Amino acid sequence: MLNLEKMEKLLEVGDYADIRINIGESNSITLKDGKIEEISSGFGNGVAVRVLYKNGWGFATSNIINEEEIKKLIEKAYKMAKISNECSEKEVILKDYKTIIDNYTMVGKINPIDIDIEEKKEIIVNAYKNMVDERIKSISVSYSDVFGKKIFLNSEGSRIEGKITRCIMYMNCVAKENGNLQYGAERTGGFGFEKIKDNYLNLSLEAKNRALRLLKAKSCPKGKFKVILDPELAGVFIHEAVGHAAEADLVLQNDSVFKDKLGERVGSEYVTVIDDATIEGAFGSYKYDDEGVEGKETIIIENGILKTYLHSRETAGRMDAELTGNGRAEGLNKPIVRMSNTFIKPGDWSFEELLEDTKEGIFLKGSRGGQVDTGKGIFQFSAVEAYLIENGELTQVLKDAGLSGEILDILFKVDAVTKDFKLSVGYCGKYGQSVPVGDGGGCVRTIATIS
Repeated sequence: MLNLEKMEKLLEVGDYADIRINIGESNSITLKDGKIEEISSGFGNGVAVRVLYKNGWGFATSNIINEEEIKKLIEKAYKMAKISNECSEKEVILKDYKTIIDNYTMVGKINPIDIDIEEKKEIIVNAYKNMVDERIKSISVSYSDVFGKKIFLNSEGSRIEGKITRCIMYMNCVAKENGNLQYGAERTGGFGFEKIKDNYLNLSLEAKNRALRLLKAKSCPKGKFKVILDPELAGVFIHEAVGHAAEADLVLQNDSVFKDKLGERVGSEYVTVIDDATIEGAFGSYKYDDEGVEGKETIIIENGILKTYLHSRETAGRMDAELTGNGRAEGLNKPIVRMSNTFIKPGDWSFEELLEDTKEGIFLKGSRGGQVDTGKGIFQFSAVEAYLIENGELTQVLKDAGLSGEILDILFKVDAVTKDFKLSVGYCGKYGQSVPVGDGGGCVRTIATIS
C-alpha cells in the first residue's frame, strides 16, 4: 500500500508537480451475427507524473506502482522539465486553485462489475434476437464496462481519491433488399448497469426498425432548407462545431472561429450552449478533472453571446480566465482541454408545435459523423435518417441527408429550440485521446444546406 504522505513529500520539486494513479478493471463482450466472438477482461494499473519548472513541463509514466518507481518518475520528469524550459518559447502560467481533500464514489444504482458475465451475455444475445429479421443481413452487438480507482496528489496539497464505473452497449445492424443496403444503430450506457437493462430492448428494436425504414426511403433533396435537428444531431453539431471551437487550447493555437470573440454575439438569442460535468448519471460527468479541479456547469454561449472558453489550468492562466474544470486525460496521458456534457439549452416549444409552425422543411435524425474545421468555421455532417415536413407534418422517410455550412451562419439562423432534453452517450477523440462525453439538448430549428 502506498504511503500518500511520502508521495506528497516527493512532489516538492520544481514550481508545481502532480501524480495521477489509476487502477482499473475492464470487461467486454462482442457478438457478431449470433455468435459470441470475444469475451475478455483485464486489469490496468499505472501512474503518471507531471513536473513544471519555470516554463517547461516534464512528464513520465509507468505501469509499476510503488514508491521507488514513483520517486524515479518524479526525478525523470523534473530533469525533462528543466530541459523543456530551455527550449520553451511560451510562458507557462498555472491558474491558482484551492487545495482539495476528498474521497468520492461515482457508481450507478447497479455496479456493472457486480453483474455476472452470464447475465451480460444473456443481454447481448437478447439484443441480437430483437434485431433478427429476414431483411436484416448482419447484426453486431458489443458491451464494455470499466471500474476504476483514481488517486490525485499535487504539490499544492490536494489529495483526491475516487471510484468510478461506466458501461456502454452498441447495437448495429444492416438491412438489405433488392441490392439496397441500409444501416441502423443505437447505443446506451452510463455509470450503472441499470442504464443497459432499462434501455437495450427498446433501442435494439429501434436500430432494426430504422434500418428497415430506410429501405423504403427516398433520397433527400439537396439545397437550402428550413431544418429541424433532433437532439442527437443537434448535440453532435453543438459538440463538434461549437464545443471544440470553444476549447481554449485551440483558441490559443489560432484554430478557432471563436478567437477574439468573447463578449460578442456569435448566434441568435435562442442559442445558449452549456458544458456541464455535474449532470447526475450523464456519460460525460465527473467530480474532478485530471488536474484536480472540480467539474462544474459552464455557460459557453448565453442567448447568442460568447461568454467563455473551456479551460485547463494552463490555458486559464495564460488567458487570465476563470477555471472551468475541463483538463481531462485518457488513462495516463497528459491532461488537455476536453468537453464533458455539452448541449444546447432547451427552449419553450413542444416538438408538435415546432412541426406545425415549420410547415415545410426537413427533419434530420441521428448522426453518422462528419467533419469540422474549427479554424475556418465550416462543417459537414451526415444524418442517419430524415423526414420531409409537409403542411406541418412528417411525411416521406428520406435517406442520404448531409448537413453542411458555416458554424456562425447556422447559429445565427437558429430561431427555435424544443423543451426536450436528451443526452447521447459516447466518446470524443482529440490528439489521440478518447474520453467519455455526452451531447444533446432539444430539437433545433435553423436554415442549412442539405448536401
